Amino acid sequence: MARLVIFLCLTFSFAFSNQKNIYEKNCVACHNRIPVSIDKYFYRYLLEYSSEKDVKEAMFLFLKNPTLEKSLMSESLIKRFGLKKKTKLSNEALREALDIYWNEYNLFGKLK
Repeated sequence: MARLVIFLCLTFSFAFSNQKNIYEKNCVACHNRIPVSIDKYFYRYLLEYSSEKDVKEAMFLFLKNPTLEKSLMSESLIKRFGLKKKTKLSNEALREALDIYWNEYNLFGKLK
């Protein structure tokens, strides 16, 4: 009986610990379908907008209403894959995904 309880506890803990966060579910899943890795967009936005606040705001505005004028994607990628569709995420969920994205690729303070 004790073994069964331990087995069930371990099974549930592994099942729930492997859940993907909002960024992985909604961003990475789609970006894995195109040949340009998702980190390349981060560096393009960082070069264009510099600060964390400005990068996140520019990405937020683009994802809420994608336009050619706001896009930092190359013309060839847009012709091949099309312009991104508007996100269906709520403002709060999108901001959470952008926070995770920033923390994933931000190198500031990580270099020694």
